[in-house]
Amino acid sequence: MSPRSPSVNEELRRRSRERILQATVELIDTHGYEATTLGDIAERAGTARGLISYYFVGKRQLLQAAVHRLMHLTLEEALEREPRTEDGRERLARAIDAILGLAVTRPTLMRTHMASILQAEGFVQCEEQQRLAFLLRDTVARYGSTDVDTDYPLLRALLMGSVVAALLPGAPMPLVRLRSELFQRYGLDWEAGAPPGGGPPGGTPALGPSAGRHTAGQSSRSK
Repeated sequence: MSPRSPSVNEELRRRSRERILQATVELIDTHGYEATTLGDIAERAGTARGLISYYFVGKRQLLQAAVHRLMHLTLEEALEREPRTEDGRERLARAIDAILGLAVTRPTLMRTHMASILQAEGFVQCEEQQRLAFLLRDTVARYGSTDVDTDYPLLRALLMGSVVAALLPGAPMPLVRLRSELFQRYGLDWEAGAPPGGGPPGGTPALGPSAGRHTAGQSSRSK
């Protein structure tokens, strides 16, 4: 039997890594971080326990990579869904709704992820995070930013803050209100993206394409 080619080996490693990340999302979302062991993840992924250590330094790095992959895939699906569009405002609205939506569909996972980021070790850079960053940066650029290096981190911070506010134990902010604030900041029409039913909260007016505030360095021109 001839040895596998490098390309075949690389594809097998990619699939194995993705199974591990998917198993991490499923188990932590169901059972929580502390109750999920690396052995549990290996068993769900159908791989050896040692292979997880080969790909990831530890459980916290694995968690962040798994959530960043989930966020990337969720955002990518939202941006590319039919009808596809190149309109920067619509794409930004879809991006906001996609990330905020994870607070509803994956509350345990997202709360755990945010808590992990706020620990002393902080944010873990990984290839999944880089893919997510690329999509968000591209969205900011298409929206019309003239200073993506400034406006992308601001959007990321606003999205992270909104997810934390929506999941704050004992005092969660309504997601509709958080969406409304973000849409007003960026001058987005309430009906853009994937709007929740019932319209804007508290009589907040639905914004037209030319309304709203733009962050520093942004123009009102969509690309």
